[in-house]
Amino acid sequence: MSDPPLVLVAAVARNGVIGSGQGLPWRLSSDLKRFKARTWGKPLVMGRKTYLTIGRPLPGRETIVVTRDPGFAAPGVLVVHDLKAALDLAAERARAMGANEVVIAGGGEIYAQTMARAERLLITEVALDAKGETRFPPIDPRQWREVSRENGERGLRDEADIAFVEYERKT
Repeated sequence: MSDPPLVLVAAVARNGVIGSGQGLPWRLSSDLKRFKARTWGKPLVMGRKTYLTIGRPLPGRETIVVTRDPGFAAPGVLVVHDLKAALDLAAERARAMGANEVVIAGGGEIYAQTMARAERLLITEVALDAKGETRFPPIDPRQWREVSRENGERGLRDEADIAFVEYERKT
C-alpha cells in the first residue's frame, strides 16, 4: 500500500517569512479558517517550536510533533524524534483515519526537509514584508506548477491582503 501524498500548508509573506520566535508575525483570521478547512480530519506533522507557538493539539486532526528533545511530551499529541518516524506514523494514521493526504504544517526546518517529497503546496500569500527569521523554502518554478489562485476576502480581523495559491509538483 502506498503512502498518502504529502501536502505542505503555509502562510508566506512576500519576503518568504513564515514566522518569528514568537509565532506568526501577523493576524489573519481568514487564513486560519481556511487552514482548518483544508486540514480537518488529517494528520498534521509539525516541529516542536511550531507546536509550542500553537500551544495545544488542534481539534479534528491528529498532531504529530517532531523533536530531538527526548523529554518532550504534550497531552493529546503523538511525539516522535525524527522526520522519518513522523512521516511513517502520519501515513499510518492517515490510512486509519481515511484521510487522503498528510499535512506538513511547519516550521521552516520541517518544510525544508519535506519539500522534495511533497506532491502539493497550499500557500497563503501574505501581502506584506514580515519581520522574522523563519522562512519557507523557495518554490522553484521548474519543479512546481501553479494550478489555482484565489484572492482572499480581507476580513475585519486580517492584517494584510491574502491570496490562496495551490501548486502541484511537475512530473
